[in-house]
Amino acid sequence: MTEQDVLKQIQDITNRILSDKGLGEANISSNTELLGGEVAIDSLDLATLVSELEEINGFDPFASGFIEFQTAGELARLYAR
Repeated sequence: MTEQDVLKQIQDITNRILSDKGLGEANISSNTELLGGEVAIDSLDLATLVSELEEINGFDPFASGFIEFQTAGELARLYAR
């Protein structure tokens, strides 16, 4: 799974979360800040996103502890192999 593949997963999951909240889709790039930026997700939504990425990709990069990230690209790099 490449970083671009994971970024696409992030885009798809985030847009489903936004749709479930009755909001429009967001264009996610590697520089998109996931919290406090232009994407209308909160910390619970972010936890859902991370959980779904773990399920899809079959591993948890946070198993040994939290790794700080702010952007979609930083998160994608954690799951890329």
